[in-house]
Amino acid sequence: MINLILFGPPGSGKGTQAAKLVEKYNLVHISTGDLFRYEMGNNTPLGLQAKAYMAKGELVPDSVTIGMLLNKVESHPDAAGFIFDGFPRTIPQAGALDEMLAAKNTQVAGLLALHVPDEEIVQRIKLRGNTSGRADDNDESIIRNRINVYKNETSPVYDHYAKSNKSQTINGIGTIDEIFGRLCDAIDQLIG
Repeated sequence: MINLILFGPPGSGKGTQAAKLVEKYNLVHISTGDLFRYEMGNNTPLGLQAKAYMAKGELVPDSVTIGMLLNKVESHPDAAGFIFDGFPRTIPQAGALDEMLAAKNTQVAGLLALHVPDEEIVQRIKLRGNTSGRADDNDESIIRNRINVYKNETSPVYDHYAKSNKSQTINGIGTIDEIFGRLCDAIDQLIG
Protein backbone atom coordinates (compact mmCIF):
# COMPACT_ATOMS: atom_id res chain seq x y z
CA MET A 1 0.00 0.00 0.00
CA ILE A 2 1.31 3.43 -0.89
CA ASN A 3 0.08 6.44 1.05
CA LEU A 4 1.01 9.86 -0.27
CA ILE A 5 0.48 13.37 0.98
CA LEU A 6 0.06 15.84 -1.86
CA PHE A 7 1.20 19.11 -0.40
CA GLY A 8 1.33 22.73 -1.44
CA PRO A 9 -0.31 26.09 -0.98
CA PRO A 10 -3.77 26.91 -2.33
CA GLY A 11 -3.63 27.14 -6.12
CA SER A 12 -0.55 24.93 -6.47
CA GLY A 13 -2.45 22.36 -8.54
CA LYS A 14 -2.98 19.61 -5.95
CA GLY A 15 -6.52 18.76 -7.03
CA THR A 16 -5.65 18.65 -10.72
CA GLN A 17 -2.63 16.43 -10.13
CA ALA A 18 -4.38 14.20 -7.59
CA ALA A 19 -7.03 13.29 -10.18
CA LYS A 20 -4.33 12.19 -12.63
CA LEU A 21 -2.35 10.28 -9.98
CA VAL A 22 -5.46 8.43 -8.78
CA GLU A 23 -6.02 7.17 -12.30
CA LYS A 24 -2.41 6.11 -12.94
CA TYR A 25 -1.66 4.44 -9.60
CA ASN A 26 -5.16 3.21 -8.67
CA LEU A 27 -5.17 5.21 -5.45
CA VAL A 28 -8.08 6.68 -3.51
CA HIS A 29 -8.07 10.49 -3.31
CA ILE A 30 -8.99 11.82 0.11
CA SER A 31 -9.69 15.53 0.12
CA THR A 32 -10.69 16.90 3.51
CA GLY A 33 -12.97 19.43 1.82
CA ASP A 34 -14.82 16.62 0.05
CA LEU A 35 -14.99 14.61 3.29
CA PHE A 36 -16.56 17.51 5.18
CA ARG A 37 -19.08 18.17 2.41
CA TYR A 38 -20.05 14.47 2.29
CA GLU A 39 -20.31 13.96 6.07
CA MET A 40 -22.20 17.22 6.68
CA GLY A 41 -24.39 16.86 3.59
CA ASN A 42 -25.45 13.37 4.70
CA ASN A 43 -25.90 14.42 8.34
CA THR A 44 -23.65 11.60 9.58
CA PRO A 45 -22.78 11.64 13.29
CA LEU A 46 -19.36 13.16 12.48
CA GLY A 47 -20.95 15.60 10.03
CA LEU A 48 -23.36 16.77 12.71
CA GLN A 49 -20.48 17.23 15.16
CA ALA A 50 -18.56 19.27 12.56
CA LYS A 51 -21.66 21.42 11.88
CA ALA A 52 -22.07 22.12 15.60
CA TYR A 53 -18.49 23.40 15.93
CA MET A 54 -18.73 25.44 12.73
CA ALA A 55 -22.06 26.95 13.79
CA LYS A 56 -20.27 28.37 16.85
CA GLY A 57 -17.46 29.69 14.66
CA GLU A 58 -15.02 27.17 16.11
CA LEU A 59 -12.48 25.01 14.32
CA VAL A 60 -13.52 21.39 13.94
CA PRO A 61 -11.32 19.33 16.31
CA ASP A 62 -8.74 17.01 14.80
CA SER A 63 -10.51 14.02 16.39
CA VAL A 64 -13.59 14.66 14.22
CA THR A 65 -11.51 15.12 11.06
CA ILE A 66 -9.49 11.98 11.80
CA GLY A 67 -12.77 10.10 12.33
CA MET A 68 -13.89 11.18 8.87
CA LEU A 69 -10.55 10.10 7.37
CA LEU A 70 -10.75 6.74 9.12
CA ASN A 71 -14.28 6.18 7.78
CA LYS A 72 -13.05 6.91 4.24
CA VAL A 73 -9.99 4.66 4.57
CA GLU A 74 -12.07 1.82 6.00
CA SER A 75 -14.62 2.15 3.20
CA HIS A 76 -11.85 1.18 0.72
CA PRO A 77 -10.29 -1.98 2.20
CA ASP A 78 -8.89 -3.10 -1.17
CA ALA A 79 -7.29 0.22 -2.11
CA ALA A 80 -3.73 0.17 -3.44
CA GLY A 81 -3.19 3.27 -1.32
CA PHE A 82 -4.36 6.80 -0.66
CA ILE A 83 -3.51 10.34 -1.68
CA PHE A 84 -4.19 12.76 1.17
CA ASP A 85 -4.96 16.24 -0.14
CA GLY A 86 -5.47 19.10 2.33
CA PHE A 87 -4.47 16.93 5.27
CA PRO A 88 -2.50 17.00 7.45
CA ARG A 89 -2.37 20.77 7.94
CA THR A 90 -0.68 20.80 11.35
CA ILE A 91 1.91 18.76 13.25
CA PRO A 92 -0.78 17.28 15.58
CA GLN A 93 -2.77 16.20 12.52
CA ALA A 94 0.37 14.61 11.03
CA GLY A 95 0.89 12.68 14.26
CA ALA A 96 -2.75 11.55 14.25
CA LEU A 97 -2.47 10.42 10.60
CA ASP A 98 0.73 8.50 11.39
CA GLU A 99 -1.01 6.77 14.32
CA MET A 100 -4.10 5.94 12.26
CA LEU A 101 -1.99 4.41 9.48
CA ALA A 102 0.26 2.53 11.94
CA ALA A 103 -2.86 0.92 13.42
CA LYS A 104 -3.51 -0.42 9.91
CA ASN A 105 0.12 -1.62 9.58
CA THR A 106 1.01 0.99 6.99
CA GLN A 107 2.54 4.47 6.89
CA VAL A 108 3.03 7.59 4.80
CA ALA A 109 5.39 6.66 1.97
CA GLY A 110 6.08 10.23 0.96
CA LEU A 111 5.03 13.84 1.05
CA LEU A 112 5.22 15.52 -2.36
CA ALA A 113 5.19 19.30 -2.09
CA LEU A 114 4.34 21.30 -5.19
CA HIS A 115 6.49 24.44 -5.15
CA VAL A 116 4.93 27.41 -6.92
CA PRO A 117 6.07 31.04 -6.40
CA ASP A 118 3.57 33.29 -4.61
CA GLU A 119 2.94 35.54 -7.63
CA GLU A 120 2.08 32.53 -9.79
CA ILE A 121 -0.32 31.24 -7.12
CA VAL A 122 -2.09 34.61 -6.96
CA GLN A 123 -2.52 34.62 -10.75
CA ARG A 124 -3.75 31.00 -10.83
CA ILE A 125 -6.31 31.54 -8.09
CA LYS A 126 -7.58 34.77 -9.67
CA LEU A 127 -7.93 32.92 -12.97
CA ARG A 128 -9.77 30.09 -11.17
CA GLY A 129 -11.99 32.77 -9.61
CA ASN A 130 -13.44 33.52 -13.03
CA THR A 131 -15.19 30.13 -12.97
CA SER A 132 -15.12 28.84 -9.38
CA GLY A 133 -17.88 31.08 -8.05
CA ARG A 134 -15.83 31.57 -4.87
CA ALA A 135 -15.59 35.22 -3.85
CA ASP A 136 -12.32 34.53 -1.99
CA ASP A 137 -10.74 33.45 -5.30
CA ASN A 138 -11.12 37.00 -6.63
CA ASP A 139 -9.78 38.98 -3.67
CA GLU A 140 -5.99 39.31 -3.80
CA SER A 141 -5.65 40.22 -0.11
CA ILE A 142 -7.57 37.06 0.88
CA ILE A 143 -5.46 34.98 -1.52
CA ARG A 144 -2.23 36.36 -0.03
CA ASN A 145 -3.55 35.70 3.48
CA ARG A 146 -4.29 32.08 2.55
CA ILE A 147 -0.71 31.74 1.26
CA ASN A 148 0.65 33.19 4.53
CA VAL A 149 -1.52 30.87 6.65
CA TYR A 150 -0.14 27.95 4.64
CA LYS A 151 3.46 29.09 5.17
CA ASN A 152 3.04 29.73 8.89
CA GLU A 153 0.76 26.90 9.96
CA THR A 154 0.96 24.15 7.38
CA SER A 155 4.50 24.16 6.02
CA PRO A 156 5.95 22.71 9.29
CA VAL A 157 4.28 19.42 8.28
CA TYR A 158 6.89 19.25 5.48
CA ASP A 159 9.64 19.32 8.12
CA HIS A 160 7.85 16.64 10.16
CA TYR A 161 8.11 14.15 7.28
CA ALA A 162 11.53 15.43 6.18
CA LYS A 163 12.93 14.10 9.48
CA SER A 164 12.30 10.59 8.15
CA ASN A 165 13.41 11.48 4.59
CA LYS A 166 9.86 11.33 3.24
CA SER A 167 9.44 14.92 2.01
CA GLN A 168 10.27 15.98 -1.54
CA THR A 169 9.78 19.30 -3.27
CA ILE A 170 8.44 19.08 -6.81
CA ASN A 171 8.64 22.00 -9.26
CA GLY A 172 4.99 23.03 -9.72
CA ILE A 173 5.64 25.29 -12.72
CA GLY A 174 5.01 24.06 -16.26
CA THR A 175 2.23 22.32 -18.11
CA ILE A 176 -0.08 19.97 -16.25
CA ASP A 177 1.62 17.04 -18.00
CA GLU A 178 5.15 18.26 -17.17
CA ILE A 179 4.27 18.57 -13.48
CA PHE A 180 2.51 15.19 -13.59
CA GLY A 181 5.66 13.64 -15.06
CA ARG A 182 7.77 15.02 -12.20
CA LEU A 183 5.31 13.65 -9.62
CA CYS A 184 5.27 10.23 -11.32
CA ASP A 185 9.09 10.10 -11.33
CA ALA A 186 9.08 10.79 -7.57
CA ILE A 187 6.36 8.20 -6.88
CA ASP A 188 8.07 5.58 -9.04
CA GLN A 189 11.23 6.03 -6.94
CA LEU A 190 9.17 5.59 -3.77
CA ILE A 191 7.52 2.38 -4.91
CA GLY A 192 10.43 1.08 -7.03
